[in-house]
Amino acid sequence: MSKLREQMLQDMDLKGFSEKTKKSYIDHVARFATYFKKSPEILGDVEIKQYLHYLLKEKKLSRSYNAQAYSGLRFLYETTLKMNWEGYKIPRSIKEKKLPVVMTKEEIRRIFRVTTNLKHLAILMTIYGAGLRVGEAVKLEPKSIDTNRMQILLQEAKGHKDRYTLLSKKNLEILRQYANKYRPNRWLFEGANPENHITERTVERMFEKAASKAGITKNVTVHTLRHSFATHLYEDGVDVYYIQKLLGHSSVKTTTIYIHLSQKNTLRIESPLESVLADDDNV
Repeated sequence: MSKLREQMLQDMDLKGFSEKTKKSYIDHVARFATYFKKSPEILGDVEIKQYLHYLLKEKKLSRSYNAQAYSGLRFLYETTLKMNWEGYKIPRSIKEKKLPVVMTKEEIRRIFRVTTNLKHLAILMTIYGAGLRVGEAVKLEPKSIDTNRMQILLQEAKGHKDRYTLLSKKNLEILRQYANKYRPNRWLFEGANPENHITERTVERMFEKAASKAGITKNVTVHTLRHSFATHLYEDGVDVYYIQKLLGHSSVKTTTIYIHLSQKNTLRIESPLESVLADDDNV
């Protein structure tokens, strides 16, 4: 399995996959091999179908998880082992299309108020204020902050694309306070070892702690800050096209989900029940 693993990793490197995607695919293949206690090289379409069905029906894992397993196995067989995946006729699990959770501006304020650690506040405020993915936030460098243009430069972001996003005056104030106290060098948000940036999991934990302390009862994660950023921009009248560019979405279709999350227009719509019963005093 180790030789196959190295070959698959090499193929993913050549494809330019992110570290997160590579780990996900390798883990899924390893679990597949462990389930059958055999090398994937001697397994085929029957075992793949059986395993994906097992994940969905017996393990009760989400369709999103099942789709990731499908993608990892497909890459292994189609790219690394050079087998004809289409010949397997394996149906792909359709992902659930759930709307993401969004916090109100007041809930965002509450999270900032209870975050007393300056470094934690700087990180969370930057994620919300610029609409960043947590993986983008942890990899920021001091030079990423363009104070002249009031922008944040994200290099090699998702999809290996550079982009600029917003740097608000409030965000800059906090970042300056943070920089004066912590004196970051290589990374804007350094980890315990200054040579490394802070980990995504550390940021996730600090957000979880802040959300709990702020009394947020919604099922939120640090990524909710990014969803909230986009939704609040749309509610404030920013065109979806510009939001797409700030978020770094390849397609505007991905960005239009925030129209569904927004209350900007739906709160102004009156149910037809009001007009139907307007003159009926008996109801």
